[in-house]
Amino acid sequence: MRTLYRSLATAGLALALVVPALAQAQQERVIRFGHLNNADHPVSFGVKRFAELLSAKSGGKMKVQEFPASQLGNEMQQQSALQGGVQQMSAPATTSLAGIVKEFGLVDFPFSVNSFAQADALLDGPLGQALIAKLPEKGLVALGYWDLGFRNVTNSKRPITRPEDLEGLKVRVIPNPVFLETFKAFKANPVPMPFAELYGALEAKAVDGQENPYAVILSNKFYEVQKFVSATNHVYAANIVLVSKKFWDSLTPAEQKMMNDAANEARGYQRQVSRAAAQKAVGDLQAKGAQFNELSAAEQKRMREIAKPVVDKFAAQYDPAIVKLYNDELARIRK
Repeated sequence: MRTLYRSLATAGLALALVVPALAQAQQERVIRFGHLNNADHPVSFGVKRFAELLSAKSGGKMKVQEFPASQLGNEMQQQSALQGGVQQMSAPATTSLAGIVKEFGLVDFPFSVNSFAQADALLDGPLGQALIAKLPEKGLVALGYWDLGFRNVTNSKRPITRPEDLEGLKVRVIPNPVFLETFKAFKANPVPMPFAELYGALEAKAVDGQENPYAVILSNKFYEVQKFVSATNHVYAANIVLVSKKFWDSLTPAEQKMMNDAANEARGYQRQVSRAAAQKAVGDLQAKGAQFNELSAAEQKRMREIAKPVVDKFAAQYDPAIVKLYNDELARIRK
């Protein structure tokens, strides 16, 4: 009889452990997903696809609430909210992470890749994963990279057809050391500024220009306050899908897998939409009255040579193992 009681007690204990776990797996989750872009931007389309996939995978238990257009603050404010567990997800440009993991500056190196295929290979491969591995100790978990696009200069003064055309221009840049030094190398006057303040600064002529991918330029109606759009293609920009580590650690392994799978499936869709939007945006910008110009291969080569000392300077400040991996990966993907 004592053996029977012991068996029943053991079974009861096992059941007591299982029931809360099952309840946790079934509980509803509300995920606040913030980003800087407008609701008609490809990043927003990526968030919506992620939300649909996650809802389907979780039987409607994991719900994503999107907060576009800097509703939850600028990139730094949202990053702090994720680290503190107040906000669950965001999708900032990778540039915003250089303040906590300086090696993310490698992604910002000018003229490092010249095609979407090269960019995807670099970020989805060992280099991108090595950078992601540095985030959990900073209170963040990353679920991969989305497309933002090649960055191009707009301004209200003149077309940019050669490096010398940037000289003296006040250009808003992301508050990021690599961007600041790159535009200083072109003898521009870079002005670091949060994205949410940019349109007003352009309108008031506090800055002459800015640099962003075409879809961002179109979505934010910069053509209203910027006459010239120049295809400098100086940096490939990516967004990174971030999760608060505090929130991530509260999830069951099954829920974590659902989020990973949804993010992986949404990635291909977001990139496709983003790149199609960039191609269409050039024509739309011209239709809105923007004057568009491309740079010759020779002038782009000159820009790359001018920017090379910036690359060398920052590479010397980063983890040598990560820099070696970066260079090895570039050599591999350029073949």
